[in-house]
Amino acid sequence: MKRPLQVGITGGIGSGKSLICRIFQCLGISVYDADSRAKSLMTTDGILISQIRQEFGDLSYHADGSLNRKYLGERVFNNPQQLQTLNKLVHPRVGEDYRQWVEANGRETYVIKEAALLFEAGSDKALDKIIVVCAPDDIKVSRVMKRDPHRSEADVRAIIQNQMPDEEKRKQANYVIFNDDSQLVIPQVLLLHQQFLSGN
Repeated sequence: MKRPLQVGITGGIGSGKSLICRIFQCLGISVYDADSRAKSLMTTDGILISQIRQEFGDLSYHADGSLNRKYLGERVFNNPQQLQTLNKLVHPRVGEDYRQWVEANGRETYVIKEAALLFEAGSDKALDKIIVVCAPDDIKVSRVMKRDPHRSEADVRAIIQNQMPDEEKRKQANYVIFNDDSQLVIPQVLLLHQQFLSGN
């Protein structure tokens, strides 16, 4: 069975990858948002729920079945090993969910997977093309602070510091979209859209 071309989109916090994905959606392209699906699966996927309970304890969930984000956040926030353990549980379930989603969208010419940790999770290997959305750190910081007023500049810079650098991502990507306020993004997206539609 013919399957759609699978395109990954990634970028650091504040790079604007969600904006780029919305433009693709306006062009009629289906987008899989790995980060929001991961949050959803943590409360709907029976296998994942039991794995999280086993690894982090029953306090990981409230009595109503919702995720105890505060408790889990405190467990993993300053503990890279615990964070890695959580990611090792979540990523395979997201991978399975994504595979089913691609099958359901099998008639499309191409589909997009949006993920912040595309390279870090190793999920880039299952994709045909990768786009990295880039922006200078100062622009990323001001965007995030506008979006989340409760975050301090130091907080945002610490997150950026902990993420894979843009230069590293660009080396591993097929395409780069510059969302740096000096270049229009829609023409960059349209160019790639035409390319993917023609099967390149």
